[in-house]
Amino acid sequence: QVQLVESGGGLVQAGGSLRLSCAASGSIFSINAMGWYRQAPGKQRELVAVIIRSDGSTNYADSVKGRFTISRDNAKNTVYLQMNSLKPEDTAVYYCNAALTTGWGTYIDSWGQGTQVTVSS
Repeated sequence: QVQLVESGGGLVQAGGSLRLSCAASGSIFSINAMGWYRQAPGKQRELVAVIIRSDGSTNYADSVKGRFTISRDNAKNTVYLQMNSLKPEDTAVYYCNAALTTGWGTYIDSWGQGTQVTVSS
């Protein structure tokens, strides 16, 4: 069994910053990539940022480029999302995702429970 535990969400004023964390634990053999998605009310879940474990390469949604930074700590199986210059349209539930191979050799896509980010204008 694999668990992803997120933290760091909350309420912030426009222009402010938040840092999200996501730690993966359980029967993990290897993690290929970790990322953050978000889902606003009435909208589909969308990719925010992803980081490849092996070489640290990253990819961002156009809407967050230059404002958000994704990073990782491989030793802790943890991924972070530093969010600066937040806008009201960033308000959403943010979900952590990990593409990994379990200790049983199964490739899975694992999700966290989500953390609410609310940006007030």
